Amino acid sequence: MGIYPEKIETIFEFKIPKGQIPERLDVYLTNSIKNATRTKVQRAIDEGAVFVNGKSAKASRKIQPNDEIICKIMKAPPIDLIPENIPLDVVYEDEYLMVINKPAGIVSHPGFGNPYGTIVNAVLYHLGMRETIKIELYDEDDENEIQDEGLIFSSDAIRPGLVHRLDKDTSGLMLISKNPDVHAKLAQQFQDRTVDKFYYALVWGTFKDDNGRIEEDIGRSQRNRKLFAVLKKGGKSAITEYEVLERFEYLTLIKIKLMTGRTHQIRVHFCHNHHPVFGDVSYGGDSIVFGVNNSEFKKIANKCLISVNRQMLHAKELGFIHPESGERLNFTSELPEDFEKVLKELEKINEDNL
Repeated sequence: MGIYPEKIETIFEFKIPKGQIPERLDVYLTNSIKNATRTKVQRAIDEGAVFVNGKSAKASRKIQPNDEIICKIMKAPPIDLIPENIPLDVVYEDEYLMVINKPAGIVSHPGFGNPYGTIVNAVLYHLGMRETIKIELYDEDDENEIQDEGLIFSSDAIRPGLVHRLDKDTSGLMLISKNPDVHAKLAQQFQDRTVDKFYYALVWGTFKDDNGRIEEDIGRSQRNRKLFAVLKKGGKSAITEYEVLERFEYLTLIKIKLMTGRTHQIRVHFCHNHHPVFGDVSYGGDSIVFGVNNSEFKKIANKCLISVNRQMLHAKELGFIHPESGERLNFTSELPEDFEKVLKELEKINEDNL
């Protein structure tokens, strides 16, 4: 279990100047407090921790010139970001950016539950940094404050920034910028959907069609705030395209293209469509979903699930335009050994059934 520090009360005081245009209190505070979100400000207002001229105020109250505002927000203390000598599988590197092949089992960036041993710690050391840096992290429990590495890990103090991230137990290619300007240009490519990012996944079940597209909004799960789910209301647009590569008796190997980049998007979309990723502990793929009455298959599938102990999801291909040279760069990585072993076991079953 990670260690989550006690939050500390941070007090912000404002005196509204003459000539201030009237606007909603929550909007003013969100724009005036660094790293604040409207959700966090709203929470403080709801808890009676925001005062205007000595009286608790509603979010909709319009601020006026000479108003005196006191806002008390509970924030987690900063954490120490420490460069660590952790080996990196560097696929490509120049003075502007890096492409690495991330193994499963390592977290992309630090958080309160995992301040050390992450890709960011390793990249800092790789780039020659040795000093500890104090950084403020967003509130991981706030649905609108999911970590944005572009803001946190590409500051002038830190330099390298993750342009995108992979879940702890997802392996594959990751793109890392070496300065904020490059980060901004690469992030824009992701936003413009000009980046080619393909995943290979082994998922439960079979598919009628060889190609498909899933369009379902994703947001925080109401049942478990650490997980995500398809939502009818309040979610963010998420689009996943896929192609069937190989069919097995109760499982399918698919190639996936993400049209959007929501947290846990692949895992959530396929779980929602009753095809959870094989081995996915969080989204129902870590037990027999199909083939429960086939004793021989169950025996092999359980053996594979125990051996991998993670979701079979790999970021295999990555293509983008170099932000300085303008050259199109394309990279590919081999499937990890554990993924290959599972596929070989399933191929044996296919051969036996011929």
